[in-house]
Amino acid sequence: MLIADEPTTALDLSTQQQILHLFKELREKHDAGIMFVTHDFDVVAEIADRVVVMQHGRIVEQGTAEEVLNRPQHPYTRLLIDAVPRRTRDVPAAIVSDEVLKVSGLNKTYHVTGGMFRPARTVHACKDVNFTVHQGETLGIVGESGSGKSTLVKCLIRLEGPETGVVSVEGKDIALMSRHDLHPYRQHIQIVFQDPYGSLNPRRTIGDQLVEGPVNFGENRGKAMERARELMRIVRLDPEVLNRYPNQFSGGQRQRICIARALMVEPKILIADEAVSALDVSVQKEVLKLLNEIRDRMGLTVLFITHDLRVAAQVCDTLIVMQEGEVVERGTVEEVFGAPSHPYTKMLLEAQPGKHWVVPDVSTLPPAVA
Repeated sequence: MLIADEPTTALDLSTQQQILHLFKELREKHDAGIMFVTHDFDVVAEIADRVVVMQHGRIVEQGTAEEVLNRPQHPYTRLLIDAVPRRTRDVPAAIVSDEVLKVSGLNKTYHVTGGMFRPARTVHACKDVNFTVHQGETLGIVGESGSGKSTLVKCLIRLEGPETGVVSVEGKDIALMSRHDLHPYRQHIQIVFQDPYGSLNPRRTIGDQLVEGPVNFGENRGKAMERARELMRIVRLDPEVLNRYPNQFSGGQRQRICIARALMVEPKILIADEAVSALDVSVQKEVLKLLNEIRDRMGLTVLFITHDLRVAAQVCDTLIVMQEGEVVERGTVEEVFGAPSHPYTKMLLEAQPGKHWVVPDVSTLPPAVA
């Protein structure tokens, strides 16, 4: 018996595919029993023979994978399956608003020193990256680990400086600005990171952490605290939480707090870097809905970095696909997923676990049995 506890969580698609293939080989070659613990229903559809669904420490439903995935009986199972993001969505209206972010000819190279057993090498993390994003648009940046997504983000927020290229925010090139000149523009681009547990300081209250940004940009602390209370309501949390500490909140609540913190300085661009990959499907659905609502309410431009194609389909208007530092494909969600032109994009779609499972519309099923 082999117990696998979330072994594919947060892995990119091709790595995930390799791990799942390895488990299948172990099962077939060695007749091994495998207990696979996961919150990813696509993975369940790919690998499971039987499924057990747990809620609050007890089993609420069990059966074959075909039965549970396609004809769930318990309300909790139906809630989870209803939260699974689909790969298709209604085609969004064309973006006709003003250009907010333009990246032109961005290049970033790392020179890795050699050692006793390996030669020195040069890594081209970003190669001539070009794209434009408009106000109110959500651009998805998709690719595997090592494709250049994280380096691109670091260049956009100037944690790394590109060798060449332009990063223009509302017509101002921030790519090569001095630290002094850059300071006023930092508030225009904010980021929500992947790990809600590591993104908040456990020794400081939520309120202290939210007002830090505005105070750093010269705002009165009292006024900043008023905005923090307003943002708590927007992310559907009680303003009283501002007096509490991070360890008093769940992962989904912490990610909402991180979103509120990013919005405190009223940015024009919000970067969500794998912001829902560590969350289970029901919490993930709530956070994605919240991001869409905030984008529409505040007119934000969103860059959504992810390796999860189903999630990208639900939240993005347009996509760029990155491979080894290059943008190899771009287009609307419908264009990229419906008629991919580049072999790498086709490989990513083929590597998606559970791709043959059609998520059922639970509203059409007979009444649930508790």
